[in-house]
Amino acid sequence: MSDMNLNRQELENIYGQISPFEFKNKLIELATISNRKSTRTLLDAGRGNPNWVAATPREAFFTFGQFAITESRFSWDNGDLTGIPKKTGVYDRFCKYVEENSFMPGIETLIEIIEYGINELNFNADDFLHELCDAIIGDNYPFPDRMLVHIEKIVKEYLKAEMKYDTERGGDFNVFAVEGATAAMCYIFDSLIANNLLLKGDKIAIMTPVFTPYLEIPHLPRYEFEVVYINSDEVNENGERTWQCSDKELEKLADKDIKALFVVNPSNPPSVAISSNSISKIVDIVNNYNQDLMIISDDVYGTFVPGFKSLMADLPYNTIGTYSYSKYFGVTGWRLGTIALHKNNVFDKLIKELPYSIRKRTNRRYADMNPIPENVPFIDRIVADSRQVALNHTAGLSTPQQVQMAFFSAFTLIDKQNEYKHKTMEICQTRKKLLFNSLGLEMVNDPNDACYYTQLDLLQWAEKNHGKEFANYLKENYKPVDILYNLAQDSSIVLLGGGGFAGPEWSIRISLANLYDEAYATIGIALKRILDDYVTRWKKSL
Repeated sequence: MSDMNLNRQELENIYGQISPFEFKNKLIELATISNRKSTRTLLDAGRGNPNWVAATPREAFFTFGQFAITESRFSWDNGDLTGIPKKTGVYDRFCKYVEENSFMPGIETLIEIIEYGINELNFNADDFLHELCDAIIGDNYPFPDRMLVHIEKIVKEYLKAEMKYDTERGGDFNVFAVEGATAAMCYIFDSLIANNLLLKGDKIAIMTPVFTPYLEIPHLPRYEFEVVYINSDEVNENGERTWQCSDKELEKLADKDIKALFVVNPSNPPSVAISSNSISKIVDIVNNYNQDLMIISDDVYGTFVPGFKSLMADLPYNTIGTYSYSKYFGVTGWRLGTIALHKNNVFDKLIKELPYSIRKRTNRRYADMNPIPENVPFIDRIVADSRQVALNHTAGLSTPQQVQMAFFSAFTLIDKQNEYKHKTMEICQTRKKLLFNSLGLEMVNDPNDACYYTQLDLLQWAEKNHGKEFANYLKENYKPVDILYNLAQDSSIVLLGGGGFAGPEWSIRISLANLYDEAYATIGIALKRILDDYVTRWKKSL
C-alpha cells in the first residue's frame, strides 16, 4: 500500500473524531504534499479569516499614535524617556497638530472621528482627547476596567447602529471590551458556573449547525451539560435547506428545564440570520413559556446581512450579546470583541433568587469588590471572573486595543452612505455567485444570507439533480471524507466537512471570505468534476 493510501486511511479513521479545524490541518498537509508535485496554488477555504482589511481607520489610529507621542514629549522629554500625556489644552494642541500634518495618512478620518465624539456625543474635548492619548500610549491600567468611559459610549452607538441593540425597549446597557468573541464565550461560560446560574449537568440548548467550540465546550468535564439541539431543519418549496429552524424545533425551548440558549446569529457555517418569523416564535416562547431563559447570542456576522437585528433587540431582558470586530474589519489579529448586557436583565434577577446558602458563597467570592457583594451586577462579575476575581484591579482589554475598537466603530458611524458596508457585502456576494455559477447551481436571493460562508448539502444536491437512487448510491459507496480528500489531493483545495458543526453529514463548508474572487470559480469547477465523476460511475453501475 502506498504512503498516499496510508494517508487516506488515516484521514478516514479520524474524520468525525476530531474538530473539523484540526482535521483541516491534516488536509492542508495532504494538499501541500500534492502541491509540490504541481504548479497549483493551495486554496484553503476552510478558515473564515477575511483577506481584506479596513485600512482607513487603521491609518487614523497610527497617525493618532504619532500625535500621542508628541503629547508625551510635551509633558516631559528626556530623549528615549518621556512623560504621561497631560489633559489641559490637549484638544487645542491636537487641532494645531492636524493642521501642521495634513499630509499624514488617515488624517481627515481622524479629524472626523474626534469631531464625531465632540459634536455628536457631546464629549468634553479635552477629556475625550486625553482619554484617547493616554489609552493609545498604554501607560495606565484600563480604568474603568470594564471599558474606558468615552470609548464605551462610541462602541455602544456602533452596537445600536449595526446590531440594533434597543435602549428604548430594554433600557441602557453596559459593554465589556474583551479579546474577541472567543474570549467572550470563555468568560461567560465561567461566570455562569461561578454564579450558579448553570450547574454541572444542567440542560442547555444550542441552535445548530454551529461553530464547533459551542458543541465542544458544554461537554468538558467542568460543565458536562445536557445539550438539546435546536436543528435548522426547514426546507423551501424546492426541497433546499433554508438553514432556518421549524416551529417544531423552536418549541423545544418551551421546556423550562432548559436554562440557557446559545446562538450564533447569523449562523456558522451557513452564515444565515434567524428569520423574522423564527425570532417572533422565540419571543413568544420566552415570554409565555420560559421567561427565565438565559440567551447568549454571538452576532459576529451580523454586519453582512442588510437590516440585521440581534436577539438583544427583541429579547433585551434575556440576552447577552457578544460581538467581534474580527470579520467585518479584517482584524482577527487585534482580538477585539464585546460583551453587552442591559442593566435590567434576567441574569441579575436569577442571582438574587438563588437560595441563601448559595448566595452566601458567591458573596464571599465578590466581597472585595463591594461592601454589599449582592449589589455587584452580573456584567461586573464577568469582568472580575476574567481575572479570577482577586486580580480584578488589573482586568480589562488593553487600552490601545480599545482605541482601535473606538476608531473602527466611529469610522462606521461617520460613514453615512454605508460605503464600507456595501463593499464588504459585495465581496462576499460576488464570490458566492462565482462559486455557484461554476457548480451550475442557482443562487437563491435570501435576504438573511450573510454570504460569509456557504454550506452545501451534497446529498441533497445529488437527489435534486439526479434522483433518490443516485443519492442512495453516493451514501452507500462513499463517505464525505472522500470528497474532501480528493479535493486536497487532486486540486490542492481544502474545505471543511459540515458534520463537525452538527450539520448534515454530507454537507461541506466553504469560506467565502479568505480567498480572492477567482479562487471560488476554481473551487466550484473542481468540486463539480468530482461530483460528475460519481454520477458517471453510478450510471455505469446500473
